[in-house]
Amino acid sequence: MLLRIHPETPSQRQINHVVECLKDGGIVISPTDTVYGLTCDIFKAKAIERIARIKGIKPDKANFSFLCADLSELSDYTKPISNDLFKLMRRLLPGPYTFILNANNTVPKYIQNKKKTVGIRIPENNIPIEIVKMLGHPIMSSSIHDEDDLVEYTTDPELIYEKYKNLVDIVIDGGFGGNLASTVLDCTSGEIEIIRKGLGPVDVL
Repeated sequence: MLLRIHPETPSQRQINHVVECLKDGGIVISPTDTVYGLTCDIFKAKAIERIARIKGIKPDKANFSFLCADLSELSDYTKPISNDLFKLMRRLLPGPYTFILNANNTVPKYIQNKKKTVGIRIPENNIPIEIVKMLGHPIMSSSIHDEDDLVEYTTDPELIYEKYKNLVDIVIDGGFGGNLASTVLDCTSGEIEIIRKGLGPVDVL
């Protein structure tokens, strides 16, 4: 179904509908502060496998990220980080950055890659934030790519719905998405390595 949700003031009834879908192992396409993404509950293995099949990849080969509501959830899923890194994350988040951190044992084995890392995002978009808050833990997200050689990401939620309506349970229409993904920063070695330059500027690091 195509579910229109106001991006600034999401309806709690609609958010609850999405959360119940996720709890049942459903897949939801949600907006973020960058591009639209396939999302599911991080603890629903079959849903993660479904997303991997949609993308044509193996779960342990995928670059899945956790969308969190705030930094208080960090210690639940990552190993301890330095004070300097925490200050940087607090300064840049919410925002268009993905921080790759060392995962702890709470992160389900079926989505841990061989490096045992996890991408952490706190998007500046009320829709996924409210979903995570109501669900009670992060949701997994993977960007939707377009097959078009010129357009890497589809921005129109109605076009996304036409393409994915038979593959997912809900497509959220939260307005037009962006066409530039998040900036990805690998922070697992103590030094920050820019893996991908995206919407988030790197001159602020």
